[in-house]
Amino acid sequence: MSPALIADILAVALFAVATFGVLCGFPIAFSLAGFSLFFAALGWALGVFDPIFLTSLPSRYFGLMTNEVLVAVPLFIFMGAVLERSKIAEALLETMGQLFGTMRGGLAISVVIVGALLAASTGVVGATVVTMGLLSLPAMMRAGYNPGLATGVICASGTLGQIIPPSIILIFVGDLLMGANQLAAQKTGKALEPISVGDLFAGAFLPGLALVALYVIYILILAVVRPATCPALVMDDAERASLGRRFVRALIPPLLLIVAVLGSILAGIATPTEAASIGAVGAMVLAAFNRAFSFRTLLAVMRNTAVISALVFGIVLGVSVFSLVFRGLGGEHLVEQVLVDVPGGAFGAVMAVMAVMFVLGFFMDTIEIVLIVVPITAPVIIAMGVSPVWLGVMIGINLQTAFLTPPVGFALFYMRAVAPASITTGAIYRGIIPFVALQVVAIAALWMAPGLATWLPKVVFPDPVAITGSGQQPGSVLDDILKTPSGAPSSGSPLDQILNQPGTTKPSENDPVLDRLLNDKK
Repeated sequence: MSPALIADILAVALFAVATFGVLCGFPIAFSLAGFSLFFAALGWALGVFDPIFLTSLPSRYFGLMTNEVLVAVPLFIFMGAVLERSKIAEALLETMGQLFGTMRGGLAISVVIVGALLAASTGVVGATVVTMGLLSLPAMMRAGYNPGLATGVICASGTLGQIIPPSIILIFVGDLLMGANQLAAQKTGKALEPISVGDLFAGAFLPGLALVALYVIYILILAVVRPATCPALVMDDAERASLGRRFVRALIPPLLLIVAVLGSILAGIATPTEAASIGAVGAMVLAAFNRAFSFRTLLAVMRNTAVISALVFGIVLGVSVFSLVFRGLGGEHLVEQVLVDVPGGAFGAVMAVMAVMFVLGFFMDTIEIVLIVVPITAPVIIAMGVSPVWLGVMIGINLQTAFLTPPVGFALFYMRAVAPASITTGAIYRGIIPFVALQVVAIAALWMAPGLATWLPKVVFPDPVAITGSGQQPGSVLDDILKTPSGAPSSGSPLDQILNQPGTTKPSENDPVLDRLLNDKK
């Protein structure tokens, strides 16, 4: 058996075993790192893996942790935690429910609107589903709503934070696509469309609003066709008299925060990281305005932010080890060959990757899927001529759909945890099916009309600088990982593979792997 074939077998086995370990419930960071090191040792023993690949891990991970783009992640987590404790979501749900509740389907429409506002304010999915489930589900059941419709609209609206910026998932996807764009430019030797996290935020804005519109239209149609499923809310005179004042008080704070965060990004005033810091400060101001901010609250929020951020970046560390070993075994070359050979060219390759990510979305968290799949597939797809902005938005909506799809969509588990025993799991599953169908409609529309994702970034950022085979696009977190030598060792040295790529310049960034390879070559 040739060394190249052995390396390919080990690469496939690494991906399969690591995925199986995650599905069995082992911690993702330890599973990926542990299995990767095991296969690295096995490949070294069989002579198909050079352990020099692993020597660059410390410097690469340090560069990742100090990258300015990912500073936005803990800041957005902090902002979401502050808003959760400030009761802004509670006041907004109650007031919007009464504002629209006097019409059939009004409560459901208010849940959709509040879900969109919370998504544009925090970008956190799980907490939004739980919060909206605890606050709005009892009111909808008291009003006589069908349990399936009530739970379905809450799950679907709660996951809008997956696609409506500022989404934490979009931050990771955008940063990975920056590195993939560079690698694709190096492979093709052509100038490619640039991308940044800001581009992806702008690209996801219209598709996110389109999803909200689809949800609202469906509810309005249901109110006409099946009015008994979504009756109107009954209000007394005192509630009607104070509604206007309470509406202004509840709506203005989140709108101000959205303008401060998302508006500053789309207006080109601030980067996503700078906007995240504005949002963190703004959330504290709003919490103080609502008299829900204290030193004890700040301490609890900081502790939660530190824990969640550590978990996220622990996953990133495990994925970094996995990426290094996978590429050292020639896995990247194998994936490239598979995607190139898929019937249908770029269309078939994108379809295949979307199908894989959708299935993985049943069992794995979205951050895990993004960090594993995007680095090894995006460079090949972008090199085929696919727009990175469109690809990033497609990934976001696809993963949101997987988040909702029975039988193991994460949003359904969140809803099951907060729903009363009187609402069966079957009712929750039946209620989400129409919204999954609407997600599929949105994906199809975006597929047939890519301009939904690519038009706004070109308007907001009209003068991009193309990425060439020898150019650099600053700010990518996983640049080092994406530029790791690819291909099996038996097919040529890693240095030869790097230097033979079109447009590749001589590395000079104090990378220990490349330094040692250069010395060995001399």
